[in-house]
Amino acid sequence: MKSRLGLTLAQFKQKRNPSQILTALALRRALADCESVLDVGCGTDSTIRELGINRSTGLDAYAPSIEKARQSKTHDELVLGDVRDLQSNFGPKSFDACVALDVIEHLQKPDGVKLMAEMEQIARKKVVFLTPSGFLPQGNTDADDYQRHFSGWEPVEMESHGYKVFGLLGPKAWRGEYHRLKYKPSAFWAVASLVSHSLWTRWHPEKSAAMLCVKDL
Repeated sequence: MKSRLGLTLAQFKQKRNPSQILTALALRRALADCESVLDVGCGTDSTIRELGINRSTGLDAYAPSIEKARQSKTHDELVLGDVRDLQSNFGPKSFDACVALDVIEHLQKPDGVKLMAEMEQIARKKVVFLTPSGFLPQGNTDADDYQRHFSGWEPVEMESHGYKVFGLLGPKAWRGEYHRLKYKPSAFWAVASLVSHSLWTRWHPEKSAAMLCVKDL
């Protein structure tokens, strides 16, 4: 059993990583009043599908990711398109919310600002970003997979654009590329990261590995 925007017990067990669970819960709170969501840069396995959104649309520029997402049925609709030109596919106020999870850091700064503005035009209620806190160096896995990071975003910068900012994933010093924990044993550091998040970095996003940025429109 689950609520409309809840996570099932099975989904909690599948996640295993407590930080992923906290991220899903933070997104659930942010999107609690949203019936439809555009997931910008959705990738292959978006957290959005676990939240019970009534209508979700995923957009990604990497065709293999769209195909895997389609096979996994991550969204009600999937669109192959460039995140730098959302208005070619979606009109104003098309969705209750627009989210971009680990996306904006893959763009050059001017493109990131443009993405933010377009998402705010397409959404009716909320815009949500999940991104590293500051610049996190990261390269490509495949030559054309869009995984390289080109920009970093600071909490104070997102606040200047009207976003409420919360820390995620514990201290940034403990994580590297793809938010992976740097140290072993990983189980210990995952728990330590969870405790640090709960006691400190949630309220100090400048010290956290990632940040959740939420804007009410």
